[in-house]
Amino acid sequence: MSAPALAVHGLHAYYGESHVLQGIDLEVAPRETVSLIGRNGAGKTTTIAAIAGFLRPRSGSVHVNGADLTAAPAHQVARAGVALVPQGRRIFGDLTVGENIAVAARPIPNGWDEAKVMELFPILARRRAVRGDQLSGGEQQMLAIARALVRNPTVLLLDEPSEGLAPKLVEQVGEILEGLRATGLALLLVEQNLGLATKVGQRVLVMNKGTIVFAGTPAELAAHRDVETRYLGV
Repeated sequence: MSAPALAVHGLHAYYGESHVLQGIDLEVAPRETVSLIGRNGAGKTTTIAAIAGFLRPRSGSVHVNGADLTAAPAHQVARAGVALVPQGRRIFGDLTVGENIAVAARPIPNGWDEAKVMELFPILARRRAVRGDQLSGGEQQMLAIARALVRNPTVLLLDEPSEGLAPKLVEQVGEILEGLRATGLALLLVEQNLGLATKVGQRVLVMNKGTIVFAGTPAELAAHRDVETRYLGV
């Protein structure tokens, strides 16, 4: 396996006096998708927040492409090559599709730009002049991914990208993520949809109460029905 694009070791974080992350260890290599799953409140979104620089860890480390970003603020983490597709999409509703993409862009030679994301998402090309708040849920999710891509990251964090989407759109999101992984990106996918998480993830991490209680391949998870029953409720 390649050297990790994202390496998190011994990560502890608090909200006030609440110890929400308790020694998180994970790595994601280029061309790999790691799915982070668990019940609501397990700490998945908090893990994303700590990696992205929105929550400062109490101890442990976060490295991106070898650079120590443990104490870095969000804007510095983004400049280092990390992009976030947040839960709830959080696009600019009063801007058009084209304007949403333009304000997020961080151009590099031969990198992702508006033309390339419009090729990936043809529906966005057809809706380029439409305001974000007039898009469907699926179109908004595509726009959120497009906005992250034009930042030209090496690590892509996705927080519940299937939330609120119809099954056909969930399948489409999975296909898009597979394609992005093939371009060389490292993807960390937080997901409640077990089917999507195990379909696109080469490895799966199960969280419970701020700790990782299982790490393995989708096949290994399927063989541990006790883990699925106890921690995922399936």
